[in-house]
Amino acid sequence: MFPVPSAPGRRRLARLSVPVLLAAAIVLPTPVGATEPLPDAATISAAESAMIAALNADRSAAGLVAVRTDSRLMAIARARSADMVANDYFSHTQPDGRNVFDILTAQRITWYNAGEIIAWNNYPMDATTSAANHQWMGSPGHKAIILSTDLNYVGVGLAVDPDTGKKLWTAVFIKGPDRTGARAAVGTWSVGAGPTAATRRVRIPWAGSDIRLQVLTAGLHSFTVQRRVDGGAWATTWASTTARAGYFTMYLGHRYEVRVSAVDNRGNRGAWVTTVVDLR
Repeated sequence: MFPVPSAPGRRRLARLSVPVLLAAAIVLPTPVGATEPLPDAATISAAESAMIAALNADRSAAGLVAVRTDSRLMAIARARSADMVANDYFSHTQPDGRNVFDILTAQRITWYNAGEIIAWNNYPMDATTSAANHQWMGSPGHKAIILSTDLNYVGVGLAVDPDTGKKLWTAVFIKGPDRTGARAAVGTWSVGAGPTAATRRVRIPWAGSDIRLQVLTAGLHSFTVQRRVDGGAWATTWASTTARAGYFTMYLGHRYEVRVSAVDNRGNRGAWVTTVVDLR
């Protein structure tokens, strides 16, 4: 592992020191065996997901928070591995002279710290993930990046040489602003008498939290609450509220859906969570 010249992160504070990390390349011994068929895209994707799970298992065992998958870093890591296959090299520096830090900056990704680890092996698809992870964790430089307390997002890319079956692995880590949506949950609703005989007053509770990152967790900001009647269009009841419950007047003979999403302090919205109140 060695430092390289700092690459400025987009919107990076001018006085902020940006340590960046590259780990020396890992080459694994080649097992004896027949060449397997070229894996399809789904198999490659499954292997990448397994590697992310393995990296986070390493972090969990060390008492660290999981790094979150970032689609932008996934694209970079995949492109890095594919480029090494296409141009037959194995290095943190591409033939065009760029490294991952140049790529991060060129793509206008905000980052304050970053690291890249690479490996290759000829193990079959059912063993290449665990073999590469084992070798990374056995190397102090690679392990330091995987177990960093100052990185919060990751992308992993795997490319396979169609001629040799060689597997090229790349993992790109950054410390960046929170991009992960907050989490909402809806509790059990209760029904009371409404203002008229044809209505009911329904109380619906909800809760939420911001998903914790290793660093730079934005924190929960508010909730958006919407409802619709009989499968119609969604209407916003509260666009931004910090309340943890709401009262709704609903008419008998109708089916209501109420959904809640949570938003963090950076504006990242999580998935909608829906509950149904059927008064038919």
